[in-house]
Amino acid sequence: MRSWRIWLAAILLILTTSAIAQDLYMVRSGMAFPEAMVALQKAIREQGYTLSRVQRVDLGLKSFGFKTDRYRVVFFGKPAEIEQLGNKYRDLVPYLPLKIAIFAEGDETLLLASSFHHLRPFFKQPALGKQFDTWEKDIQRILEQVRLAD
Repeated sequence: MRSWRIWLAAILLILTTSAIAQDLYMVRSGMAFPEAMVALQKAIREQGYTLSRVQRVDLGLKSFGFKTDRYRVVFFGKPAEIEQLGNKYRDLVPYLPLKIAIFAEGDETLLLASSFHHLRPFFKQPALGKQFDTWEKDIQRILEQVRLAD
């Protein structure tokens, strides 16, 4: 009986981990942080988006004992699109604009972005589903462009 419970717990853990992995896109760039940041901003613009702001996160992390000075969140979007969607779907506003986290890890740089997998159950409108698909493809292209940049 106990063996059965252990196997069930292991299976649930695997399934939960798989579900969580669907929510994140991550790439590793061989570039140093400053060069990867430039490549990220260029890729965002080339995908047709406008940079909104770059927020430093490292100051807050230092207060918790982390020793990094290279951690940012890059916010971007298409202003007219964000305004239109924000007016039509008020509950979507906290998730806008789009964002990508970028941080140094040794001589390399990691980039992370969230998919819209976790929002789809709450926003079932077909038009939003298509918009989520577009954003996910664009974010994946941006990340891949940075990963492949020299």
